[in-house]
Amino acid sequence: MKNQTTLTWLIALIGVLALIAAGAGLFWQTGGQPYPFTSLRGETVMINGRGLYYYDTVNSTAQMQAADLVTLVMGVPLLAVSGWLALHGSFRGQLLLAGTLGYFLYTYMSMSFNTAYNQLFLVYVALFSLSLVAFILAMMSIDLASLPQRFSTRLPRRGIAGVLFAAGGFLLLAWLGLIGPPLLQNQPPAGLESTTTLVIQAMDLGLIVPLSFLSGILLLRRSPWGYLLASVAVMKFMTMGVCVSAMGINQALAGVAVSPMLVAGFIALTLVNLVMAVLLLKNVEVRPAVGLRGV
Repeated sequence: MKNQTTLTWLIALIGVLALIAAGAGLFWQTGGQPYPFTSLRGETVMINGRGLYYYDTVNSTAQMQAADLVTLVMGVPLLAVSGWLALHGSFRGQLLLAGTLGYFLYTYMSMSFNTAYNQLFLVYVALFSLSLVAFILAMMSIDLASLPQRFSTRLPRRGIAGVLFAAGGFLLLAWLGLIGPPLLQNQPPAGLESTTTLVIQAMDLGLIVPLSFLSGILLLRRSPWGYLLASVAVMKFMTMGVCVSAMGINQALAGVAVSPMLVAGFIALTLVNLVMAVLLLKNVEVRPAVGLRGV
């Protein structure tokens, strides 16, 4: 039962605040029309000019609204289901909950740092903070020492590790390809628009890429941390793939040019990690449930 009461409250608060934040992002559309703006680097960009994301660009608004939709139709329901399972003693639920909280942590960390200031700034920060605390507590509630024994010997460790290496490598090459050539030419990279730096790329290169490589290596070594981090990483790449795929579609609908290869890569990332997530959960050994340390 360790952390159960605290996690119950945290999950409920995260769910309610996420509904408010994502709902406002999608349905608050009052205001005028997009208008041109010259950025600090002299680039002309189109500011959204309406709704909650009034001061964000048309491009970034399309991405954030796609993320809001994914949060409403996938993130919040998954949080509710995984939270209920975990708090009722399901080990599979615990793994799902940790991965789902990782999604909320990443999403609202990026919203806190990357979204133009608006009326929900404190809501983004609260979701970032609550998700961080809940993620740590969810990870701490898993019995790490016995974790390798909780999985079947049929678990395709090498396959999962290979997917994590490929996903990490894909992100690494994609973002270095965006940053590297302009850096060598002493030019700013594409995609800065009205921002001053690449927040998402910093988060991915600083957090997600190292996580994918580390979790794959530790899983191959049968380390308890490998099983735990691999479960979180697979869930993260699956939800990231869904988000970025939705972003690409919404950008295209908004008239923003997108890279078909990049979107196709993230769609493939989604499908492969969905298969890996199913295999991970399918190969959990069933044991009698005991609070948060059960099946």
